[in-house]
Formats: sequence, C-alpha cells, structure tokens
Amino acid sequence: MDKFSRYRLSCTLSFGDIYGQVIVWLIVIFLSLASALALWSADRHIYALATVGLILVLSLPFLLFAFVTTLLNHIEVSPMLEGESTQTTEFQGNTPIQKPVQAAS
Repeated sequence: MDKFSRYRLSCTLSFGDIYGQVIVWLIVIFLSLASALALWSADRHIYALATVGLILVLSLPFLLFAFVTTLLNHIEVSPMLEGESTQTTEFQGNTPIQKPVQAAS
C-alpha cells in the first residue's frame, strides 16, 4: 500500500470540457419535446409519451458514456518527488489556489 501513496491524483476537468456535450444533450431534449408536441396535437397521445421516453432512454447511455470518458481523460496521476508531503495545500491543473477565510474583527 505504501507504493500507491507516492502518487498524486489531480482532476483538471472544467465546464468548458463538457460544454459541447451539454449543448448536444439540450438539443436532443428539445427535439424530443418538439416531436412529442407534434404527435400530441395529432391525437396520438400515447405515441407522444412513448417517443419522449424512447429518445431519453436511448440517449442516456451515450450521454453517460461521454461524461465518464471525458472525466477519466482529465484525471492525472503524477509521481510525487522525494521531499513532497502527501498533505499539500496547492492544487495542480486549472483549479485556483484559494486563501482561507478570516473573520473580521
């Protein structure tokens, strides 16, 4: 177990990395709702609900796969140097370094 403690995990995922996936997902939702609305007005209510359900059920695995693979691609494993401690306060990647909050007197 000691050999695994010599590595640092850091996640560099930002919203810009998944922005395109969110836009595509919104397009899929709006297209399914538009098709359901068209079927609803044609007195085919059960087909409208089935269309929305089918589109959502079929697209969810692809969306989940895209999110998970994007997350896994942004996890970095880097070896720690000899003098480094496992309890560091600085962050790697594009995460800003924040100062602790101090109470005003």
